[in-house]
Amino acid sequence: MDFEKHPCFSSEARHTTGRIHLPVAPNCNIQCNFCNRKYDCVNESRPGVSSSVLKPDQALTYLDSVLERIDNLAVVGIAGPGDPFASPEETVRTLELVHGKYPEKILCLASNGLNLAPYVERIAKLNLSHVTITMNAVDPAIGAQIYSWVRFGPHVYRGEEGARILLENQTAALKKLKEFGVTVKINTVIIPGINDAHAAAVAEYCAKLGADVQNCIPLMHVEGTAFEGREVPDAGTMLLVRAGTSKFLKQMSHCARCRADAVGLLGQANPEEIVKLMADAKRIKPTAERPRFAVGSMEGLFVNRHLGEAPALWVFEKKEDGIVLVEQRPTPAPGGGDERWEELAKNFSDCAAVLVSGCGPNPQKILENSGLRVVALEGLIRDILPYLFEGKDLPSILIRRPGMCGAGKGCTGSGTGCM
Repeated sequence: MDFEKHPCFSSEARHTTGRIHLPVAPNCNIQCNFCNRKYDCVNESRPGVSSSVLKPDQALTYLDSVLERIDNLAVVGIAGPGDPFASPEETVRTLELVHGKYPEKILCLASNGLNLAPYVERIAKLNLSHVTITMNAVDPAIGAQIYSWVRFGPHVYRGEEGARILLENQTAALKKLKEFGVTVKINTVIIPGINDAHAAAVAEYCAKLGADVQNCIPLMHVEGTAFEGREVPDAGTMLLVRAGTSKFLKQMSHCARCRADAVGLLGQANPEEIVKLMADAKRIKPTAERPRFAVGSMEGLFVNRHLGEAPALWVFEKKEDGIVLVEQRPTPAPGGGDERWEELAKNFSDCAAVLVSGCGPNPQKILENSGLRVVALEGLIRDILPYLFEGKDLPSILIRRPGMCGAGKGCTGSGTGCM
């Protein structure tokens, strides 16, 4: 990998080579006391902020449109707005799509490392330039002052226990990345009075594990966080910190603290045209590969069927004389669990989306990872479909949150709703 062309590793390349971050990971599995994630925000330039969140297929469509307009984008990364491995399937699927279509592009990731290790082998096959792990402490007593909570598996941990679990998993991820020959950059947020004197210990610890470079980042004032009013390190403090950390790891000092949807050269704001491209990519609309829409309906007039209870979906297509019903296509038999939804995704691969009155989170995830969007709403089919066929935003009054029909995290595919 030629790091001379990577703006994060070369202070010269930052002036000539651009990057694009694809915001496909909205969730986070830890809460840092300095972080406030925002979506639909165009006014702040910092990590954790994005104007939209995209699905993997939408991210690829968006990338296509951006590359038609900007020709110096060498790097494609995922850095949130949450943590990439709090939404691992969305993250890895996006990288696989990008690598498949643009194998010449440099890929990279930024993560807190908590849930990274299980996916190292899979992402290492994608020729990543590097993975960034944010490690702010290697002492759980110090970490407890930085992290409000850590969600690992089904449990939430706080205090030193949470910081210890985070460190153990970061350590495992770093070791595994180096086993697969992946370059690792360590981000460390410098918080005066908490870890400014500890940063060198972080550097020494990570260097022993094989980390390649460290990026010490001064704390930012972020409204609505526990550290909102805390002192921000000045330039002199950062010089002293880097003097200590550089004894163990090579230092990067030109970080622009990019948004999760940053495009172009480091330090530049996203052009208005790019913001519009992302908004357009997020819209549900027909494509050449998926020209139709499937509808869960009892009588063909209303969207009024729960996905799990629909024995068939009504399939519509737009032709010269208007929107027409193509067929009533059977859905897979209930009781198949995840396989039912995987089969449904294959059977309706010509549809851009399925419109239903309700849907469990698990089938929604499986279908959308296959490129079939799920929209939970209610209303007259003839009033809803024109918006979708024309690529317009649906009125928010029609939208329902998937999963409203019942409790629990998944749907068994039994045909009786979410269970």
